Parts: sequence; structure tokens; C-alpha cells
Amino acid sequence: MKVSAQTIFSSPTHLFAFGFGSGLAPIAPGTAGTLAAIPIYLLIEGLSLPLYLGFILISFLFGVVICGRTGDALGEHDHGGIVWDEFVGFWITMIAAPSGWIWIALGFILFRIFDIWKPWPINWADQKVAGGLGVMLDDVIAGVYAALFLQIIYLLM
Repeated sequence: MKVSAQTIFSSPTHLFAFGFGSGLAPIAPGTAGTLAAIPIYLLIEGLSLPLYLGFILISFLFGVVICGRTGDALGEHDHGGIVWDEFVGFWITMIAAPSGWIWIALGFILFRIFDIWKPWPINWADQKVAGGLGVMLDDVIAGVYAALFLQIIYLLM
């Protein structure tokens, strides 16, 4: 279902769910949403670990609500343009990540791989969990996988 910019920009809920409009990208809206998460990451990367985790928790809970409401309003549970889940998944990927653009790029790539590939239990969450929680959960798990791989790569270097 194609969604107009007017629909998205007319509602704060939809605006957040569509990643400030990044989910309106005609090609690869999930990738566009993940890219749009990077500037916010740059603002929060200097937070202490407890504050960073708190930010992610609040963003996740917020996402469950806004993604659920936007999906209901659009009549499509996990519309491709809903990308707040990609924001949170990327921020999870970057928990305790080393500083520098190479790590941001690697985190981006790893998160996108897991989000697209959807190995178990990501695919289970994507298929079996409904509502806003279902929209968010598969990307949270993809973020955890990507974070683990990012840390392993760092430790091996």
C-alpha cells in the first residue's frame, strides 16, 4: 500500500513510525530508515551505558505504541514504510560499539544483513508476534545479533 507524505506528516505518530519521513523512500525504506538513525546515534553515542540503554528501552516502548497505531491506521500490520523499528535495531547494534565511522558503517551493514536475512528467532518473531510488539521485536533481535558480531569483530582485531 502506497502512503502519501501528507498522511505521514499529518500525524506525529505516523511521522515517528515512518522515521521522520525516511520510510517514504520508494526503494529500500528499511535501509533508508537505518541511515536516518545514524544522526541520532551520533547524538547519543556519548551517553553513559545506563543512559544509552535507558534511551533504547524508552525508544522501544514508544515504538511498540507508534508502530502498532500506525499499522492499525494503515490497515497493514508491518507496512514497509514503518521504520522506527530499524532506528531502535540500529541503536541496539551500536551498544558499546567502538568510536569511528568504520564501526558505524560495519554496524549498519551487520544490522541490515540480519534484518533482511532473518535467521531464527528473528523470522519467528517476524511471523508470529502481532501488533506493535511484533513490528519491533524482529529488529530488536536483529540488533542483538549484529551487536554481538560487531563486538566479536572488534575483539578479533
